[in-house]
Amino acid sequence: MEFRLGLVIASLSLGAIGSPGFAADQTAKAGITNRSIGYVMTLREWSIHRTPGAKQECPEGVNDGEREHFKLLHPENVPGQTVLDTQLKWESETWHPTLTPEPYGYHEVKGKIGKGLNLDGKIDADDFTSPDGEKGIDNQLYRAIGCLAGYNNPQPYMTFFEGNAVRRNNFNRTLIELTEVDDLVNDPDVTVTTYRGKDNLLNDASGANFLPGGTQRIDARFGKEFISTFKGKIEDGVLTTQTADLRLPLTIAFDSTGVHLIKDARFRLKLTADYAEGHIGGYADVWTWYLQLNTGWATHHQNYGQVSSPSLWRLMNKLADAHPDEEGHNTAISASMDVQFARTYIIHPDKPVAAVGTAPPATQSARE
Repeated sequence: MEFRLGLVIASLSLGAIGSPGFAADQTAKAGITNRSIGYVMTLREWSIHRTPGAKQECPEGVNDGEREHFKLLHPENVPGQTVLDTQLKWESETWHPTLTPEPYGYHEVKGKIGKGLNLDGKIDADDFTSPDGEKGIDNQLYRAIGCLAGYNNPQPYMTFFEGNAVRRNNFNRTLIELTEVDDLVNDPDVTVTTYRGKDNLLNDASGANFLPGGTQRIDARFGKEFISTFKGKIEDGVLTTQTADLRLPLTIAFDSTGVHLIKDARFRLKLTADYAEGHIGGYADVWTWYLQLNTGWATHHQNYGQVSSPSLWRLMNKLADAHPDEEGHNTAISASMDVQFARTYIIHPDKPVAAVGTAPPATQSARE
């Protein structure tokens, strides 16, 4: 009798586990511990829509870089030229840019397709349409940098090295933690907090793929400026948030400590228990963006990506579309980042490791 009763209980249990409702519930709650789940950024790059040869977005061609512009200003073998009048003058203009008329002709994106988010809820003449048909995409930064070889060619130099820095340099470690979350498929009210982490990413044996799991300690001492809080919701597995200002670290070389300030930032991420991917959109502060470019990239290295920063400064100011100053000049430019995250277990400085709980086994990636 006891043996038969055990079989009945076991059968009922197996039937519950195999039922669709149980499976859906487990998927919705997988990875959530104490109503929270953490992710660490594994990819971050400015949203660029690329076509073969950049023909659609850049029909006038890609731009020349600083080396070509320098030669136009200062031809070789001109009597009386000095280093002060040439190289140092150029560096001065790089660090103290002006809005004088553009002397070279600088191409901006002319195509109609662009990635990102509709930031203002409108559909305007200068907006893009996303590759999947969404109208009203605000991404004027793409218009400014989309015809620079460093960001748009088959092997974009600057995109590659900035992405590599995000993955390899712990100064750039960006975390998001979802709290007050009960369901990764549908949840009307969650909180998203960003932090800077301290630890390496978790790789597979090849070193090229980033795995869910591992832990990340929060840098609460030197990383306070990178803590931001967003209210959000999850619908059909997609997280969207309200807006808040966001600061993201980005050091590339020379032990620089670059920062991007994104005003009115928001997230739109497809969530699974192991990964999250999508976009961070908002309005990039023009001066902070330009300063990070020049602190992270020397003039010599910008030339590898055909970037002429004084010309880019003028174009970004021309295209800036938000946050006017007292004189009515816009100081921020609509922008979008393509981002990917892997699940991680976040260690708060005021909590012992044991409080995080035992890590559940990783589930299969939705991208596999």
